[in-house]
Amino acid sequence: MNLQWLTSSATTLVMVLISAIGIYAALLVLTRLAGLRSFSKMSSFDFATTVAFGSIIASTLLSKNPDLLSAAFGLAVLYGLQYAVSRARHASSAIQNLVDNEPLLLMAGSEVLYDNLREARVTEDDLRSKLRLAGVTDREQVLAVVFETTGDCAVLAQGDRLDPWLFDRVRGADKLANLAPPRN
Repeated sequence: MNLQWLTSSATTLVMVLISAIGIYAALLVLTRLAGLRSFSKMSSFDFATTVAFGSIIASTLLSKNPDLLSAAFGLAVLYGLQYAVSRARHASSAIQNLVDNEPLLLMAGSEVLYDNLREARVTEDDLRSKLRLAGVTDREQVLAVVFETTGDCAVLAQGDRLDPWLFDRVRGADKLANLAPPRN
């Protein structure tokens, strides 16, 4: 049995070590320059950028001939794109609509919106899991569950007031109209 695939040469390990230190340093510097939004997952574009960061880092570390300068440049390009897209989203609702998915209402009060679950490709088991993780012990405690643009679920508890501003641009938010008195 050939076990060569389980071993690495000292040279390869040193190259991985140097690459890891180099790409990590580049990531730290670029993250400091780019600011807090770098890994925020505030939008689907942010999430995709974070995945791309991981891909660049992994390929640099595991490549036979790692090219640190190209990897650092690739990270810088992604940070630049993330900055440009976030600025463009802020400046233009048309660009925001093009780049972002709309949040989708999955529950209105205790009612599960099955059509929206199907549209989002979320199962009832997925939904129950999110409710448990949010500390919900009874469906009557739920004001709304929103499937956010990042893929996260926001679970909002029943309260005495509902601020419609929180549900602006959420598809299906009209189903919340009779659940709680609107905020004055």
